[in-house]
Amino acid sequence: MNLGRIIGRVIATRKDERLESKRLLLLQPLRSDNTPFGEPLIAVDSAGAGASERVLWVTGKEASFPFGMDVPVDACIVGILDSESEER
Repeated sequence: MNLGRIIGRVIATRKDERLESKRLLLLQPLRSDNTPFGEPLIAVDSAGAGASERVLWVTGKEASFPFGMDVPVDACIVGILDSESEER
């Protein structure tokens, strides 16, 4: 699992029929100290995440597991973190 922050929504005028009614969100990967790293990516939301929330996300075959079927997904939001971590 990876840590990230929601930075936007993605609107698609056309998408695979298996993705209909599924939200696409733009997320920024984070390090464990909450600093951004890497490029933002698009992930399918299975957790109901909102703007600026910290989330847990997965990639690969595991990204399709929350939907219970073969969905063409490479990144999926699987959890929302309730609070910021303490400074170390």
